Amino acid sequence: MKIRERQQREFDRRERLFMDCARQLIVEEGLLNLQMTRIAERCEYAVGTVYRHFASKEDLLLALTAHYTRQHVGLFQRVSRWHARPRDRMFALGVAHMISGQRYPEYFRLIQYVLTEVVWRAATVERRREFLRLNQPLGELVVAIVDEGVQAGDLLLQAISAQELAAGFWALATGIQKLANAQGIHEAAGLRDPHRAMFRHMQVMLNGYGWKPRVDPADTATLDRLVRRVCAEVFGEDWNPACSIP
Repeated sequence: MKIRERQQREFDRRERLFMDCARQLIVEEGLLNLQMTRIAERCEYAVGTVYRHFASKEDLLLALTAHYTRQHVGLFQRVSRWHARPRDRMFALGVAHMISGQRYPEYFRLIQYVLTEVVWRAATVERRREFLRLNQPLGELVVAIVDEGVQAGDLLLQAISAQELAAGFWALATGIQKLANAQGIHEAAGLRDPHRAMFRHMQVMLNGYGWKPRVDPADTATLDRLVRRVCAEVFGEDWNPACSIP
């Protein structure tokens, strides 16, 4: 038993080493230039050893994304524990997206790539299942906030389910975050501050669903106060609107 435990610890250590090396190579040489042979050379292992851990480069990239997903989900779980009205907590999920993008920009670059059909299909079933398992709490906590809004009498769902509302909110947040991470794209689209645009759109969306209390999305001062409150109370951070511009 002790021998197997020691072997597993060594296996886990090597896997962390390979993933750390891959992260560094992506920073140095770019995501598309990542090669398993380069990882083996940098870590001083045979390339076959790397393939014992990851069936393909796509498998490795999905494992890296899963690593960042744990940190990403942790930010959203802090929102779910925040003592505030359901609408404010729903809005706070957008703030969590912004903070996650600033703390872990690699996560959003990776996830945009690994969820393309060619990469996703090339990864093993086990890696895909693990990635989906790690993301499951995200959907559950967003739906839970929607349900709390309904139970509190702040929201009346009409012709749409809690899951559909949550999916629309997620699509808005991830779409804006992709624009924020794409150098030159949001400027070309006339978005000087994509995160503030996201916050306004979120309030418009929540108003459209009839989620109370209604908020004026054009009231910049009130919007900024809410973002500052979320940053301070949920994430223990100060927020400067100028710092949200990539």
